[in-house]
Amino acid sequence: MSTPIRLGTRRSALAQAQSGHVATALEAVTGRRVELVPIISEGDTNRASLSEIGGLGIFATRLREALLAGECDFLVHSLKDLPTAVPESLEIAATPRREDARDVVLTRTGVPLHELRSGSSVGTGSPRRIAQVRRRAPHAEVVDIRGNVDSRLARVLSGELDAVILAAAGLSRLGTDSPLRREELGLAEWPTAPGQGSLAIETRADAPEDLRAALAQLDHEDTRLAITVERAILEGLDAGCQAPMAAHAEVQGAAIRVRTVVYAPDGSRRIGLDVTEALNGEYIRRNGSGNGADAADGADPMHAARELGLAVARRLLDQGAADLVPREQSS
Repeated sequence: MSTPIRLGTRRSALAQAQSGHVATALEAVTGRRVELVPIISEGDTNRASLSEIGGLGIFATRLREALLAGECDFLVHSLKDLPTAVPESLEIAATPRREDARDVVLTRTGVPLHELRSGSSVGTGSPRRIAQVRRRAPHAEVVDIRGNVDSRLARVLSGELDAVILAAAGLSRLGTDSPLRREELGLAEWPTAPGQGSLAIETRADAPEDLRAALAQLDHEDTRLAITVERAILEGLDAGCQAPMAAHAEVQGAAIRVRTVVYAPDGSRRIGLDVTEALNGEYIRRNGSGNGADAADGADPMHAARELGLAVARRLLDQGAADLVPREQSS
């Protein structure tokens, strides 16, 4: 009987659910059993505010240590929680097709966020969402919360909070069925975190070739292009993955559209861009491919995507984004 492939994952219900989806897909590709290996990260034990500890890769560091120590064969991360710096000894082997990237407001009554009565309490631990709430509903009180999805929903059901904001993809992966009313927030006016709705499958750079080839079959190219742009913006801003900024890219035929916004933590200011570029050979020639290749000669679209993200970050910085975004201290 074949040795199972070991998938390292956090212990939370959401992490287990999304890892389970990847395990099932990989089993279909390889015909081998995939075994979940639960790992406790600092993010699961440190109850401090994400605004204080979120930029340190708290959900990824322990998992990566386990992977490098041989405790598992590959990892599944929520991509929005993954630092932009990937150690040389590791690689992102696949990014499956992205799910719904939107945020969702959940309330008991269905009253839209901007219409909540003055003093209503809105729960979120994300600095980006906090800034957005303060712009959309300045009359509401933002409550910095942590905890799993069920515990957050329970605080609204009990009346302790009037609303919570969660990722639509997480609710979908958990199959959450709640009596709470949902308000989906459109990405045009409420862009979300770089990589939101996406998963990252990470393994060692020296992993067996058959494993890397099998994981590569789970990759979705348009998703990888989009998240490459988004994460390059974050990298170019030199900000942590919990910075009050948003970036969402979408492949549209041969072009890619990028909406990105940087917020002041209190929501008082924002700097945004909406850019559409064709990621073809001409773009690569104009933006420094390093080899002069064009699309017909095998130009790398991922390189073009990263260059686009870095160029967008430079434009944001030129417009004053550095005054709004706290700099990353560690990855």
